[in-house]
Amino acid sequence: MAIRKIRLDGDEILKKNARNVDVIDSKIKELAHDMLDTMYANDGIGLAACQVGMLKAMIVYDVQYIEEDEIRKPMVLINPKIISRSKSMLLVEEGCLSFPNIYNDVKRHEKIKVEYTDLNGERKVLCAKGMEAIVIQHECDHLEGIVFLDRVERKK
Repeated sequence: MAIRKIRLDGDEILKKNARNVDVIDSKIKELAHDMLDTMYANDGIGLAACQVGMLKAMIVYDVQYIEEDEIRKPMVLINPKIISRSKSMLLVEEGCLSFPNIYNDVKRHEKIKVEYTDLNGERKVLCAKGMEAIVIQHECDHLEGIVFLDRVERKK
């Protein structure tokens, strides 16, 4: 697999909507593996396809990697769609591989339910909470051209 170049702040692809993946072929699987390699190489816990220059509705993440001393549990979500959100919110400091060394507080839903397709073409539903829910929301925002700084509450 390969480590791809991460698109940085100012790259207009970060503000565009991703397109759904219609066919899970060898190119999509290669992209998923490259995204994971790129994420790990940059000490990230999540990455959206647009961040490596591909307008595909696909995200990868691994919250266990950061929480469990480098034990890997990679996840690939194709065409993810958040179908429910808890009313309870968390205020968390977020960063992003596309915005190096920038961190800010963002409000996110504590729990979510997301529907997605896996690399085998199976449609699945995942219930996530805490850090996993936060990462999924952050990466799904990328698929809609939203970056975490767009979610920062402006000080009065």
